[in-house]
Amino acid sequence: MSFCSFFGNEVFQNHFEPGIYVCAKCGYELFSSHAKYAHSSPWPAFTETIHADSVAKRAEHNRPQALKVSCGRCGNGLGHEFLNDGPKPGQSRFIFSSSMKFIPKGKESAASEGH
Repeated sequence: MSFCSFFGNEVFQNHFEPGIYVCAKCGYELFSSHAKYAHSSPWPAFTETIHADSVAKRAEHNRPQALKVSCGRCGNGLGHEFLNDGPKPGQSRFIFSSSMKFIPKGKESAASEGH
């Protein structure tokens, strides 16, 4: 099952520093490092968003267990949500590629001042 191309530059797969992940295009807050977990896919995996409107979702044609996910603010394509495929029963798994930036803990306010 292939949803995204893997080019080997997914820098956040094994990245577990405290902080937040924001949209690379507009800087909107997407995920906290607290929601990130180790997964076998080459992309970073998260269980929940920071805000209810952090992401927008739409059905993935011919894939009933997957949703296309984009930034809730600017519409930048981010990746997929796989329904009921998280670390706990009933949780979903969000996976994303290079459409995010990481803001280390303590630097969040400085990053949002630029937007």
